Amino acid sequence: MKATYKKYILNFKRPSGTSRGVMTEKETWFLILENQGKQGIGECGILRGLSVDDRNDYEEKLQWLCQNIHLDKTVLLHHLMEFPSLQFGLEQALISLEAVDTFELFPSRFTSEEASIAINGLIWMGDETYMLEQLHQKLEQGFNCIKMKIGAIEFKKEMAILELIRKEFSKDQIELRVDANGAFDPKEALQKLDMLHSFQLHSIEQPIKAGQWQEMANICNRSKLPIALDEELIGIFNVTEKEQLLQTIKPHFIILKPSLVGGFMGSEQWIEIAETNGIGWWITSALESNIGLNAIAQWTYTLETIIPQGLGTGSLFTNNFESPLEVSNGKLFYRNQKEWKSKLIQDLCI
Repeated sequence: MKATYKKYILNFKRPSGTSRGVMTEKETWFLILENQGKQGIGECGILRGLSVDDRNDYEEKLQWLCQNIHLDKTVLLHHLMEFPSLQFGLEQALISLEAVDTFELFPSRFTSEEASIAINGLIWMGDETYMLEQLHQKLEQGFNCIKMKIGAIEFKKEMAILELIRKEFSKDQIELRVDANGAFDPKEALQKLDMLHSFQLHSIEQPIKAGQWQEMANICNRSKLPIALDEELIGIFNVTEKEQLLQTIKPHFIILKPSLVGGFMGSEQWIEIAETNGIGWWITSALESNIGLNAIAQWTYTLETIIPQGLGTGSLFTNNFESPLEVSNGKLFYRNQKEWKSKLIQDLCI
């Protein structure tokens, strides 16, 4: 078997803001496997400043993976423990290599019968006008679950946008989720959560920065608003530590990004621990191209979860790969009559 890799920069159609800053591009890497005339491709999506494998030796480790691709999968995944995005890329590439169709990794009704996955509509941070513009667009597109990133503009303005939504739509009509990306100070978090609770939100993601277990546990215990952990899961590799984290903080939900938490294997481990402890979960992409998003979506469908997932990021880039993935009326579909016919994919695999 031969393994190679290529770097690829995804360009945002419009700068996208979070409390950690504004993004104009997204770096990703593709692992390409070849064996007996068959190719497999996997995406190693890295988020600079957030991924635990945002390290100077990232490409060096990718080179090591290609040089040692002959080793057993279990051995490779163990060696890549501190590089979750490489674990994810390897898992995809190996499944893709063995699949009848390079891009049908998990055959199901999603890929064969156009069964759909409910997803949330994402509203990025920006000025009030831009956020309202996105809101109206998502509502017109038929989303009944909206996720809004907060923490970058004045809190009162964010509250005003939420109030605007609730004046027009009840919680039964529109489910609202917010994502603070750790923007709140622990000393003021509970007060802000109480104010947000009045808008009958589904949940808030990561109200304070990760790594403050006791502070987060106190917030989860006292907050009227359900708390979902996101960044908190990044960099936790040991099963015992995963159990300790969830049993200490006791969140209502965890949010799993396979590129950030060790691919399918790492995500499924988190799910098992969460369910054992009565904690809910959902899956979210981490700004992968359509290649990585396709893998996440197909896998997610097999998990048979019915709540909206965070898989609607495929249309953010100017130079994404043409794919059968399509968002329609607040749902993600795999339109199997469409083909992966982008020249960009051909260029990757040359």
